[in-house]
Amino acid sequence: MTPPLLKVESLHAGYGRAEVLHGLNLEAKKGSVVTVIGPNGAGKSTLLNALMGVLPSKGKIQYNGHPIEQQELEDRVMQGIALVPETRALFGSMPIEDNLLLGAYRQFRLGKKDSHQAMEEVFTLFPRLKERRKQLAGTLSGGERQMLAVGRALMSKPQLLMLDEPSLGLAPLIVKEIFKTITGLRATGVTILLVEQNARAALEIADHGYVLEMGEIALEGPAAELAKDPRVIDTYLGAARKKA
Repeated sequence: MTPPLLKVESLHAGYGRAEVLHGLNLEAKKGSVVTVIGPNGAGKSTLLNALMGVLPSKGKIQYNGHPIEQQELEDRVMQGIALVPETRALFGSMPIEDNLLLGAYRQFRLGKKDSHQAMEEVFTLFPRLKERRKQLAGTLSGGERQMLAVGRALMSKPQLLMLDEPSLGLAPLIVKEIFKTITGLRATGVTILLVEQNARAALEIADHGYVLEMGEIALEGPAAELAKDPRVIDTYLGAARKKA
């Protein structure tokens, strides 16, 4: 059996004395889409920030078979982990092209200084960004900003891409486009850890899912099975899905 790319055991994390995650266990197989759904305040963003090294944590985090819980954020980036935060964290006064080039930091450090191919791959995924490549990031629409945030993360050629609420504040058609892109990325071998409040959309594209409530895993299993679970339907998908 192939070991998971990411394996988390008994993870505790929070802010100061306020612990948010209470002994969480989670794993993601290589080339899979794993989603974490749950209500606001459940600890979803805390989980991603702890895995990225933004927040201190206790417990075991294994990546590619090696422990990384003691590593700094920069070291995790260099090993091929990328996070697209909920805020998107773009440089609004810089054009699209320059924002993307900043994402190539890992590749540059690895001695791969030709970022042209990586940028063209991003433009293939998001043609709209190519059309506006000289436009300032601060003038983009919400959907375009999300595309740019994902594209910038992809410039580092990550093995593990973590997405925090990629559908937040976006129109339904743009959400559909973003999730279609996530599905396409799986085909390239990128492992995706998707934190999302839009449980319906997330479970439709994920291979495996976790339901996070009050800092603990309440349910887990194949995404298709979670989508049929009465508790998930009632709490996250709505009664209409149950009747259907």
